[in-house]
Amino acid sequence: TSLAEVNSFSPSVPISPSSMINQYKFEDGPELRDLFITVDDPESHITAIETFITYRVVTKTTRGEFDSSEYEVRRRYQDFLWLKSRLEEAHPTLIIPPLPEKFIMKGMVERFSDEFIETRRKALHKFLNRIADHPTLTFNEDFKIFLTAQAWELSSHKKQGPGLLSRMGQTVRAVASSVRGAVKNRPEMFTEMNNYMETFSQKINLLDKIAHRIYKEERDYFNEMKEYGPIHTLWSASEEDIADSLKGIASCIDRCCKATERRMAGLSEHLLPILHEYVLYSEILAGVLKRRDQIQGELDSKVDALANKKTEKDLVSEEIGKLEDKVERANNALKADWDRWKQNMQWDMRSSFTNVAENNLRYYEECLATWESFLASQSVDLHVEEDAEERP
Repeated sequence: TSLAEVNSFSPSVPISPSSMINQYKFEDGPELRDLFITVDDPESHITAIETFITYRVVTKTTRGEFDSSEYEVRRRYQDFLWLKSRLEEAHPTLIIPPLPEKFIMKGMVERFSDEFIETRRKALHKFLNRIADHPTLTFNEDFKIFLTAQAWELSSHKKQGPGLLSRMGQTVRAVASSVRGAVKNRPEMFTEMNNYMETFSQKINLLDKIAHRIYKEERDYFNEMKEYGPIHTLWSASEEDIADSLKGIASCIDRCCKATERRMAGLSEHLLPILHEYVLYSEILAGVLKRRDQIQGELDSKVDALANKKTEKDLVSEEIGKLEDKVERANNALKADWDRWKQNMQWDMRSSFTNVAENNLRYYEECLATWESFLASQSVDLHVEEDAEERP
């Protein structure tokens, strides 16, 4: 599959089971799913030190490795961060789903407001379900512990020691500092991925900024309309001859104002979260590609050492063999995840923009019908008045 196909939104692209929309369409193939997760019931906690929110995580499963078929635990945002970190450590070249940032974008909503909490709850719900739908991440032991352990058990598990990358310490991270620019023996496919992600990152960040600007302009327009309607109602009290017409205009503005509010809700629910999620995905993919290059760089440095006969030949040859296997596993993992990510991205983007287009059509049709109905009523009233004047 060529990377250029990412730009094609062909209807023939299969629907990924990890798609946001498809998460709830279980009736098409429920036998394929054996792990269902819900994040709900946010609860505030206020202590002398901090204020934080916990969320209920309910898991239902038929998997044999689970001791029970249903679990209910409470998790705070820091627990989700821990899980993401452990997944990245255990699977450095897999694409780990993004988490919402610790603090929401300034100017959108206030922290700990109902809107903020609900936005985060939805993002956390999607995060866990994307992991559950992933063929590898779903069987991660830390993921299972996150879903099943009580708070004290999870806290104890966190204290057991550093993760995989932390233990590796002197290997990949040491090589990371020495890797500069393009990797010498990087396969062409991963060079294409890097080039694609640079372009994708620029485009998705631009779309994200434009979408937020559109939402802000829409919100300003909505606030002005809220003030505009009542003015006509007040005006009608002092203009007896045109009072009915002014009240009709006020009613039309009110209906259009409500339609605008629904369109804003559609943007905030279906467009803004998707675009921002893929802004975060672009950062995650850049990190994954860099980690793949670091593993490749470690192999290249060993090959160079062997060629220059700087170290014992037999020892380095053995290390090179292990690193070649490691690079191959990393490449295969990333290639498979890349294809899954492309399909998810295509489906999510197509669904999001289609939804926005449909919402816009409904909005303009509703507003047009509102004003056409008003004008028709004014035309009838005008004809009635004319007929009355013509009568002897």
